[in-house]
Amino acid sequence: MRADNSATPPSSIAVAPPVDTSRAAPAPIVATAPATAGAADGPGSRPAPGPSTGRSGTVLAGLGVVAFSLTFPATAWGLESFGPWSLVALRSVLAALIAGSVLLAARVPPPERRHWAGLAVVGGGVVVGFPLLTTLALQTSTTSHAAVVVGLLPLTTAVLGSWRTGERPSRTFWIAALAGAAVVITFTVQQSGGALASGDLYLFGALLVCAAGYTEGGRLARSMPGWHVIGWALVLCLPLAVAGSLVALPLEPVRLTTHGVLGLVWVAAGSTFLGLYVWYRGMAAIGVARASQLQLAQPLLTLVWSFLLLGEEMSAAAPVAAVAVLVCIAATQRAGRGAAGESRRVRS
Repeated sequence: MRADNSATPPSSIAVAPPVDTSRAAPAPIVATAPATAGAADGPGSRPAPGPSTGRSGTVLAGLGVVAFSLTFPATAWGLESFGPWSLVALRSVLAALIAGSVLLAARVPPPERRHWAGLAVVGGGVVVGFPLLTTLALQTSTTSHAAVVVGLLPLTTAVLGSWRTGERPSRTFWIAALAGAAVVITFTVQQSGGALASGDLYLFGALLVCAAGYTEGGRLARSMPGWHVIGWALVLCLPLAVAGSLVALPLEPVRLTTHGVLGLVWVAAGSTFLGLYVWYRGMAAIGVARASQLQLAQPLLTLVWSFLLLGEEMSAAAPVAAVAVLVCIAATQRAGRGAAGESRRVRS
């Protein structure tokens, strides 16, 4: 008491207790702010997005899906000028140069050491593995067929994302996701006469590596900006891409055409850099599982682009399958919003 009195002016001694009491009251409110801000750092601890965050995250992820839906038609164009290995290598080189220039101009420091393993998974999945396997598949598959097969990607990503990030979607979500996958499998079997083609094997391999890259990228985007994730993943793959270009270009024919150059530019700048930038931002906002189901719309969009840009004929089953998965999208997004709202009520 004597120490307190010596540290307090005599005129304020009589009101000291009320002042201390009023200061103690808001302490719990102040203490909750750091916990909320840091919740995104740990798997499964990210707070449920609010309505505005959820809407903006859905829009961003949706823009990524639109960019991805043009990938197969653009790849088909690119194959008019380059061989498959050359196209993938050049695509990665150009995208890495764009990303590196942006990172350098923004003076972005290198990621922490603990993030490099995750960035390697992103690079191996979405920068190298998925582009290479889908490009090889498109040598024997039409873009419309490949697009619907890749409709399995949302379920694959949701499963890996749930395991890797600790997200727990509702039962309704999983029922709708499984229904969408069942439609895709039925379409694939019907189109192939009950047997898998060599292109389908490439596509199923692409599903696995891409889902791993999406999941890890979505997890990293919780603690670093989405464009940093894809930017550093591209830079990490640059030495491999340059080496691949030096080996592939002399071995594969190059016949430059307008379509070929436009296709290369889009898959490098549009699909690989810009598309993944908005995609990872969207995933960080609304969660890996919920964002992944937006890609059920990708087959329908790709069918439209293939018809308009490539003049491909669509089988009667293709648009039916694509529309069916759109119904599943609506169900998964509604289930995701319901789960987020319930999470907010529990937290409040």
